Amino acid sequence: MLYVKTDRIDEVLKERGWSRSKLAQEANVRPASVSELCSNSRSTINRLTLFKIMKTLNITNVSDILEIRE
Repeated sequence: MLYVKTDRIDEVLKERGWSRSKLAQEANVRPASVSELCSNSRSTINRLTLFKIMKTLNITNVSDILEIRE
């Protein structure tokens, strides 16, 4: 199962003084998508949404925000 490292996302947001709502706005994704990803309540992750969030946060390595857990 994929697990989103919300601590890493929240760390970058804190550095920028952004909320998760601001991230959604800047990445042009639904606020619900950011919320669902950060709460790990999704069983699937849309690649385009993930790409937009990573690009917006200048994260280039997917393993910085995702990990596989059994």
